[in-house]
Amino acid sequence: MTRFSTGILVLTSPLNILPLRIAPVLSSAAQLVERTLYVHLHPGLILGGGSQPRPVFIPPVVALSTIISRLYSNAADVCGHLDIRVLLTNVRAQSTTSSGTTIPNSPFPTPQSLSHSPDVVLTDFPLQNPGQSNQVMQCLQSYTGHCYVCSPSLPSVLLHPQLMTLQETEEALKEPEEKEEPLETYSHVVVGGTFDRLHGAHKTLLNISCLLANKRFLIGVCDKAMLKKKVLKELVEPYSVREQRLKEFLKEIKPSLRVEIVPLHDPYGVSVVDPLLQCIVVSEETRKGGEAVNKKRFENGLSALVLHEIQLLKDAHHTETEEEKISSSSLRSRLLGTLLTPPKDTSHLAPLPYVIGLTGGSGSGKSSIARRLEALGAVRVDCDKLGHEVYMPNTVAHHRVLEEFGSDLLNEDKTINRRALGRKVFGNKERLKALTDIVWPEIALLVKNIISQARKEGKQVCVLDAAVLLQAGWTDMTHEVWVTIIPEEEAVIRITERDGLTTEDALQRLQSQWSNSNQVEHANVVLSTLWEPEVTQKQVLKAWKLLQERITQRQKEDESS
Repeated sequence: MTRFSTGILVLTSPLNILPLRIAPVLSSAAQLVERTLYVHLHPGLILGGGSQPRPVFIPPVVALSTIISRLYSNAADVCGHLDIRVLLTNVRAQSTTSSGTTIPNSPFPTPQSLSHSPDVVLTDFPLQNPGQSNQVMQCLQSYTGHCYVCSPSLPSVLLHPQLMTLQETEEALKEPEEKEEPLETYSHVVVGGTFDRLHGAHKTLLNISCLLANKRFLIGVCDKAMLKKKVLKELVEPYSVREQRLKEFLKEIKPSLRVEIVPLHDPYGVSVVDPLLQCIVVSEETRKGGEAVNKKRFENGLSALVLHEIQLLKDAHHTETEEEKISSSSLRSRLLGTLLTPPKDTSHLAPLPYVIGLTGGSGSGKSSIARRLEALGAVRVDCDKLGHEVYMPNTVAHHRVLEEFGSDLLNEDKTINRRALGRKVFGNKERLKALTDIVWPEIALLVKNIISQARKEGKQVCVLDAAVLLQAGWTDMTHEVWVTIIPEEEAVIRITERDGLTTEDALQRLQSQWSNSNQVEHANVVLSTLWEPEVTQKQVLKAWKLLQERITQRQKEDESS
C-alpha cells in the first residue's frame, strides 16, 4: 500500500450523516497518510454528476462547530500520529451588497497555498456504482485544484470505510433534513492559553474561534509569570516558537482573518481593555475566567463579552498521573525519558561504554535515578564520592589546596577540614573558582579511569552521577546529558526534611545552583521524580529502552561506515 506524507480529505457527507462517518473515515485515511491531513468540508458536494463542481461558501452553522469538535476528538483516538487541520477558507455567511444582490460564491479566487504540499486527495464521497470510479476521481482532482495549490496529477483515493449498515444509512437519509441553526458570528473574538505543542484541544479551540470570528481574532499567549504554576514548566516551548506555530496554523485555517497574538502576563491581558472585543471562547474549565474578564470589563466601563463555551476533549490514552482531558501538561509528561534533542558530536569519545552525564538540582532525586539505572546494568560513577577522594592525603588536590588556602585547614589526621575550607570560599566567587580549578580536573581524571576500566570489562553504559556536571564542563566526557527536575517548592520540602535545613537555607542553596530551566537547555533527556516511585521507575525503564535502541542504531551505523 502506497503511503503519503500529506493529504487533503474532502468530506462531502451531509451534516446529519457526517458525525457517523468521521471515525471510520479518519481511520481509513490514517492508513494512507503519515504526517499531515488537511480536512476540507463541503457537505452535499456531488462528484462525477456530469458537470464539474466548484467550491462554494458554506454558512457557519451550529452543526459545523459540532463536526469540528468531533473531528479533532476522533482524530486523537484513531490517528494520534497525524497533524489534523480543518480548513475554513470556504466557511462564511452568505453576503449581500447594499443593493441586495448576493456576492458571488468564490472562496478561492486563486488556489490557496498550504505549508505542506499535498501528495494525495481523499474523499468520503460514496460511489453510486463502481463504473463511476474514474470519473469521480478526476472530478475530485479538478475540484481540489480549484481550492488548493497542488499537482494536476495529484493521486485521488475514494475511501470505503464500513460506515453503517445499508438499512441504517437508508433510515438516516430518509429523515427530513432540518434547517440548520445558524451560528452567531462576531467581528472581534478573543481567546487565551499557553498553546504549548499544539494538540487537538488547542486546534478545536482555535478552529471554533475562527468559525465565530469574521474579522479579527485576538490570542493571548501565556508567558513568564503565567507559566510559573505549569506542570513541567521547563519543558514549555519558548514563547517565540508557540507564537510562530499559531501563526502558521491560523494562516492555513482561515487566511481572511486578521490574527493578533500578544503575550499574556496576567489572567486578563488585553481582554479587559479592548473595547472592540465582542466574544471570548472558553471551555467548561475556563468559564470562571471568562466571567472574571467580564467583571473587570464592567469595572472598566466596557460591554460584557459573549462567553462561547466549548467542551473539553477527552484523552482516551491518559495514564493515572495524567489529566482526563487532552492537555499540554500530559504531553509534556510523556516527553520525560525521551530524546528531546539529538546528542552532540561525540566522535572524540570511544563508542562504548556509552556515557550518560546525569545531573539535577539539590533534592531532585538525581542519585535515586542513577541507582535505578545501575540496577538495569549501568556502571554508576558517584562523582560526589570521588570529590571526597581527591581531598585525601598524598593526592595532587590535597597538596594544591593546602598550598592555595593554607595549612591551617589540616585536621590532626592530615585530612582537610572541608567545613573550614567552605568558610574560606563562601560568598567569594574568585576563591571558589580557585578551589574548583584544583578539584574538578582531578575528579575528571578519576572519572576517566573508571570509564576506561568499564571499557576493559565490556560494559555498555556508564552513568556519571554529578551535581556539577555542567558547571565543571564534564559534558565533554559524555555522549548524552540527562537532567532530573522537580518544582522548587517540592525541592525545598525534600531538602528541609532530608538535611534539617530551614526553608530559607534550602531556598538559598537552590538559588546558588543552576536553575532547572538552565539545566534543561543542555539536556538530551529530562526526567522527574515528582510523582510516586512507580512512575519514576516507568520513566527510567522507558529512557533505558530508548537508550539501548540508540546505542544499537549507532553500532549499526559504525559498522556500515
